[in-house]
Amino acid sequence: MTIDRQTQPGAEKILDKTPGQFERIVGNDPKMQKLYQLIEDVAVTDTTVMIQGESGTGKELVARAIHRLSPRKNKPFIVINCSAYPETLLESELFGYEKGAFTGASKTWAGRFEQADGGTVFLDEIGDISPQAQVKLLRVLQTQKLKRIGGDEIINVDIRIITASNKNLKEQVQAREFRADLFYRLNVIPVFLPALRDKAGDIPLLARHFLNKYAEKLGKIIIDFTPDALEELKNYNWPGNSRELEHSIEYAVTLAKQDRIQSGDLPFINLEAEVDSSPDKDETLATNEKRHILKILEASDWNKKVAASRLGISRSTLYDKIKRFDLKNQT
Repeated sequence: MTIDRQTQPGAEKILDKTPGQFERIVGNDPKMQKLYQLIEDVAVTDTTVMIQGESGTGKELVARAIHRLSPRKNKPFIVINCSAYPETLLESELFGYEKGAFTGASKTWAGRFEQADGGTVFLDEIGDISPQAQVKLLRVLQTQKLKRIGGDEIINVDIRIITASNKNLKEQVQAREFRADLFYRLNVIPVFLPALRDKAGDIPLLARHFLNKYAEKLGKIIIDFTPDALEELKNYNWPGNSRELEHSIEYAVTLAKQDRIQSGDLPFINLEAEVDSSPDKDETLATNEKRHILKILEASDWNKKVAASRLGISRSTLYDKIKRFDLKNQT
């Protein structure tokens, strides 16, 4: 859970002086310019927003930008990753509970919705919530009222809810895994984030942004990338999107011995060259992604926490991809 309070009006604009940066989001691509305009348009309203995009595309950054530009900016911004909580714990986290409501409930506790009163709640991985929690969430959206678990008191809240998912929620609705009425209530304003491969012109800008960040953090003097290293970055597919790029640059800065990042400093970027050298290559994106994920899993001895970190995706996303691609440990 994260709470972000803005205490100095206008402070959120300071970082926008960086070229190509809007509300801490980096990108100059036309797709990103349209996104910035949409963020500004929806921020001034209380309309529910659903942010969709692949893992690592920056959904939380967009949610934070909407909050910072909204009239609620001086109130709490609370992040809940729905996939990180077991079913029963997620409900108590969101709605709170009364003393004695269940074993271990030794005192009354106000949930995140109450704590966010006046502000914004960002529900990430919304597709992972249970059917029971879906019903309760729909009621909060419709009435701005809730009951704590084990309680009868009606509690009024004033919150804006922003959600995000890297799953296709329409397919989940069709499969009856997600309530249709809740989906349409959450999806009033859909925001789609482009994958990094679909805005490749932003890769150098993002790479230099992360280079400056980690060079300063690690106290190293690194001024740029060599032309070869930059070309490798631009040609790579980035299945983990901007998060994978950031982790790769952190890795490179950590290992770099010179004042420019060399090709050899970059992790896992020669995959496409290996694929090209195969006589029976399959150039489909899904096949390349499957091969890349398997390679990282094997390099990590199938330690999924390590592999997810190297790929720049969450463990829940990695588990989804393992299942989708039917990946198995052959050792």
